Amino acid sequence: MLHLRIITPSDRTDSAIAVIEKTVGTTHVVVLPGAARDPQGDLVLCDVAREAGDELLHALRGLGIDQDGSIAVENIDISLSSRAEAAEEEAPGEAADAVLWEELTGATHEESTLTITYAAFMILATMIAACGVVLDNAVLIVGAMAVGPEFGPLAGICTALVQRVPKMAARSLLALVVGFTVGIVATTVFSLVMDALGLFSRAMLDNPRPNTSFIWQPDPFSFVVALLAGVAGVLSLTSAKSGALVGVAISVTTVPAAANAAVALSYGEYGQMWGSGIQLALNLGGIMLAGVLTLYAQKLLWRTQRGRWVRQNKA
Repeated sequence: MLHLRIITPSDRTDSAIAVIEKTVGTTHVVVLPGAARDPQGDLVLCDVAREAGDELLHALRGLGIDQDGSIAVENIDISLSSRAEAAEEEAPGEAADAVLWEELTGATHEESTLTITYAAFMILATMIAACGVVLDNAVLIVGAMAVGPEFGPLAGICTALVQRVPKMAARSLLALVVGFTVGIVATTVFSLVMDALGLFSRAMLDNPRPNTSFIWQPDPFSFVVALLAGVAGVLSLTSAKSGALVGVAISVTTVPAAANAAVALSYGEYGQMWGSGIQLALNLGGIMLAGVLTLYAQKLLWRTQRGRWVRQNKA
């Protein structure tokens, strides 16, 4: 269930309540006239099944409440109410399959914005991965994958393409490009410093690296794994299964490929740099392709389920 806290201008309160009561899957409606001070208006509280959340939010935004008032949404972990159970049963589809597009847009907006923190994580992740590729240490590679924040902009691009929001797509693409650029540049300098300190060497990079050589030797599985990771990553976001996102992060070699390219660049190993660049491109392209297709599939699935439910209830 979702809990909505709505501040609505007094002249639109009746319309908002009508929308809420019309939406199947809503319950626990509370109206506090004149309770809101900033912005001024009435306070309306209600709970809604996740399956009906997107429909209700779209209708409330249609009334302009998001512009002249406020709509806040919270997830309800526990709701001990027979009426809440009935509301969830009345709503079409299953909560696990429902995509709350406003929630997805908000989450990807935060994760796909170019900030100092985002750039810092990209730099740190790439440097950790650089140590992993030079030492042929799979543990460091996995750690770097988990630290890397690049899935946020990738998810933002996918969401923007499906929702047709050019500004979000541009912002996410900027964060992705700048993030990898500063990560590679900083790691190239880091590699030169480590070489000067005697901790990195060309011989270490050229040695057989059975645990990490796949990073700069892409093959068909590179693209296949990226596709699978893209599907899993989007599903983890739309179903709020954030724990699964960690598994997605350590299944693709975007950050390690960037790191290997940076170290190879510092030593003039252009063959490895080129291979790493191809690996990076395959992973990024595969994730975005799978992410967009997954979101479109979820949209179509939900529309089909909703249409079937409407037909059944009209019969």
